[in-house]
Amino acid sequence: MNEQERKQQAQINTEENFERIKQTSSEDMIAKYFHTNYTPKTPDIKKARKRRKEEVQFKYDFSIPEDMQTVGEGRKFLIRTYGCQMNEHDTEVMAGIFMEMGYTATEDVKEADIILLNTCAIRENAENKVFGEIGHLKPLKLENPDLIIGVCGCMSQEESVVDRILKKHQHIDLIFGTHNIHRLPHLIKEAMFGKEMVVEVWSKEGDIIENLPKARKGKIKAWVNIMYGCDKFCTYCIVPMTRGKERSRRPEDIIQEVRHLVAQGYKEVTLLGQNVNAYGKDFEDLDYTFGDLMNDIHKIDIPRVRFTTSHPRDFDDHLIDVLAQGGNLLDHIHLPVQSGSSEVLKKMNRKYTREEYLELVRKIKKAIPNVTLTTDIIVGFPNETDEQFEETMTLMEEVGFEAAYTFIYSPREGTPAARKKDDVPEEVKKQRLYRLNELVNKQSAESMRKYEGKTVKVLVEGESKKNPDILAGYTEKNKLVNFKGPKSAIGQIVEVEITEAKTWSLDGIMAESKIEVK
Repeated sequence: MNEQERKQQAQINTEENFERIKQTSSEDMIAKYFHTNYTPKTPDIKKARKRRKEEVQFKYDFSIPEDMQTVGEGRKFLIRTYGCQMNEHDTEVMAGIFMEMGYTATEDVKEADIILLNTCAIRENAENKVFGEIGHLKPLKLENPDLIIGVCGCMSQEESVVDRILKKHQHIDLIFGTHNIHRLPHLIKEAMFGKEMVVEVWSKEGDIIENLPKARKGKIKAWVNIMYGCDKFCTYCIVPMTRGKERSRRPEDIIQEVRHLVAQGYKEVTLLGQNVNAYGKDFEDLDYTFGDLMNDIHKIDIPRVRFTTSHPRDFDDHLIDVLAQGGNLLDHIHLPVQSGSSEVLKKMNRKYTREEYLELVRKIKKAIPNVTLTTDIIVGFPNETDEQFEETMTLMEEVGFEAAYTFIYSPREGTPAARKKDDVPEEVKKQRLYRLNELVNKQSAESMRKYEGKTVKVLVEGESKKNPDILAGYTEKNKLVNFKGPKSAIGQIVEVEITEAKTWSLDGIMAESKIEVK
């Protein structure tokens, strides 16, 4: 039997299995075919807050169950991703699992046999978008009852979200959390053949599962997760409850993954974690920090290495010394400050003061004179005064951030800050955000003007989103550059002479071709 015949027979066997299961009661089917006693598992914020001293298990034996290896042949999946880079990385893993089950990807909801919403819980706006999408998908489910719709990611770890879906959105078939992505084949099986909504959300952190498949986009840039969870418990943040305690991957596994990406031709990796520079602090058998990991990856022959996101409290002198070596360790650092007021920082439980943050910046600039710093800032934290907001404005100028992600404070249920009485009027918050963004734009534009007439190295990612005749890519300092050039430049690092600076991007001429952007 050749490979094509084997696949055809596997598909026939799968379809016959489907028919047998459809003719069986839900309870008998689970007992006979799944060999499991499935019961819904819903999240518990109180349990998620607790930090048990339990050893994290490292597992290397992930595989797709035999009866699910061809279940997706002739079927398509779609994953909508909301939120941070960690969610993007999780989507790559889920897409990889789907593909190993025989599914192919689609962007058309009408073609999809399975639709997953990989959600974010950081801000209320993101949550509203997801519930809006859930509502939009209901007609598709009514039209095609075999369509499986699932909600996963950080929102699934919140009790209120799961309760709302259970009560108001019965067309959802599947809910699972951030700790059990590796269980996707089993959950899909239960969603396909069961009569009830499948809910499996672990409040306890999962083990670290290595060797998970990943469907990365392109062969140029890659996310590499180095750790999971966060132990900082900032009062506004739900992440410690949705992502769990800090758990670091073993350094040898990370280094092996980076080397494998180099062999595949990738030009840039970004090391990911909720707090990357806390990496290694949970090891009990190994004295190995984030600085040590960066030093080892510095020796690997890959042109560019980035990391996100870091916490100022864990940005130690050893890491600064390692980054100062330069080379493939790029001199762009994203260093979230959140507020310029020591009093607000204390209420946020950030565990550093304005003065300590500025001292850290001074150290970084001394060791890396040409460093580019970007940040995150929240305005309108409960009871933030005008004076405290002005401290944020002056810190923005003093540090000289070249870009910032700015937000109006959004209360998240289950966090300490959500219980605080807030006497800052909404209109005042909007005015503060407007003023802050004006300053951010001004500083970004000033930083961009310095590049006019200079030649920069650009990793070309592809065509511009606005014009297919223009190529786009990023400099070492993470500045977007648009220029005309041959399609053969995609995936390469090329030199571009900058002819015009805009607030958030640069236009230029590719050094070899001298074809100017119009």
